Amino acid sequence: MAMSAREIEQLIKEALPDASVEIQDLAGDGDHYAAVVVSKAFEGKSRVQQHQMVYKALRGQMGDALHALALQTSTPDS
Repeated sequence: MAMSAREIEQLIKEALPDASVEIQDLAGDGDHYAAVVVSKAFEGKSRVQQHQMVYKALRGQMGDALHALALQTSTPDS
């Protein structure tokens, strides 16, 4: 079962309430998305740690309901 862009955004914002989240459906299939996530919670974290925070927010949906997510993360000042 595919995920909607709204579901992805909602899960990320639940975990990172201050986040600015932009989701784009890359293939129109609800399975391949690109996400840009900007949050102060990423400050002092490596890029890998930032991505891990987003994947954790998705509650195990990566590789299941969500096949692919091209992820770009940053802090508000970067």
